[in-house]
Amino acid sequence: MITGGLGNEPPWHPEADLQRAVVQALRVVLPRTAIIHHCANEVTEPGPRGAKRQAILVGMGVHAGFADLLIICDGRVLFLELKAPKGRLRSAQEAFRDAVFSQGFGWALVRSLDDALGALADHGFTTRIAPPARRSAP
Repeated sequence: MITGGLGNEPPWHPEADLQRAVVQALRVVLPRTAIIHHCANEVTEPGPRGAKRQAILVGMGVHAGFADLLIICDGRVLFLELKAPKGRLRSAQEAFRDAVFSQGFGWALVRSLDDALGALADHGFTTRIAPPARRSAP
């Protein structure tokens, strides 16, 4: 388990741990030319100072509900929204997902590393790792 975080993140945060694991895996399996980007699109600081910082970010182009990760590779675009096992999409995240789909891009909800790797396959991404060979039945 990876502990610790940035800013006001609690010492153990399942979504942050999942995101670090997914990013590490994507860096291994995707071609070196792939772009994997996280857009820090919300301020977690409470109170007026946090609200002011969030307003500044919105003015600079932060989009409510934007996915946690954006992957661009070989002409394909995929957005990944990472959630803990029981995490739920907020309405802004659902609206973002629907907008992405309506424009013909890929989007996936990811609750595990297997979900992330499956999303790559589902959306036609080529990876540098070949799937394991299947053994024939005896």
